[in-house]
Amino acid sequence: MKHLYVCFPEGRYKALTLSYDDGRIEDRRLVGILNQYGLKGTFHLNSGYLAGKDPEAEEKYGPRVSEEELLELYKGHEVACHTVGHPTMERIPGAWLVEQVTQDRKTLEKAVGYPVCGFSYPFGSYNEDIVTTLKSLGIAYARIVGDSESFTMPKNFMQWKPTCHHNHKLLELTDKFLDFNMDQVLCMMYVWGHSFEFTRDGNWELIEKFAEKISGRPDIWYATNIEIVRYMQAFRQLIFTADCSKVYNPSVQPVWLNVDGRIFEVGAGMLVEL
Repeated sequence: MKHLYVCFPEGRYKALTLSYDDGRIEDRRLVGILNQYGLKGTFHLNSGYLAGKDPEAEEKYGPRVSEEELLELYKGHEVACHTVGHPTMERIPGAWLVEQVTQDRKTLEKAVGYPVCGFSYPFGSYNEDIVTTLKSLGIAYARIVGDSESFTMPKNFMQWKPTCHHNHKLLELTDKFLDFNMDQVLCMMYVWGHSFEFTRDGNWELIEKFAEKISGRPDIWYATNIEIVRYMQAFRQLIFTADCSKVYNPSVQPVWLNVDGRIFEVGAGMLVEL
């Protein structure tokens, strides 16, 4: 009997992704570090608090990146939603929830020029009704808060719990992730936080040490949140013959499979004999 598993691109079984909220100006320094080491991040932004849009909020909470710089600043990374004004979502009416998410998408999409389908819940506030509404508004995944300390793939991308905040056992968990060696299992490390915390806590060296330690690994796929979601969606669309001797990929995303130790790339629109 065949042993057949999905892999990440090029046959990898490990993935790393990062997620940072709020769009404070410290994102500029963080993006520079990620770019230096070839890592990828997702940046969840409040369009109503972008530079110059709410001077009172900027004075209270700190300066934000501008709408005009989003395309260039986050090039190679992902811009995602975080609502217009960062409300506690379980405490607002449904109509306002729709406005907060839809307008955030529209503003961000105009700035970056591609569909913005990712989300993180402000303050980690959500319930099943909110999840259902987000799906109807075109949101493909949503990150919750907390630290799973796990490298397992999420069972529900609309309640995606990260491995750790960068202030929670980051280097210890990184070592465990790098030492993990079981290619029958897809594993993922997901780091989250807010870039302003590095300035507040005086620990920029932490993310730099992490980036240096985890970068350049041939067995790790460095991906944004949406890239991981779309890849797994493409895998689920694969159509296998009953005996799994052939597979057809109806999507536009190549998918890699491990069949008895051999790696197969199933190209977009291709029928492949395994």
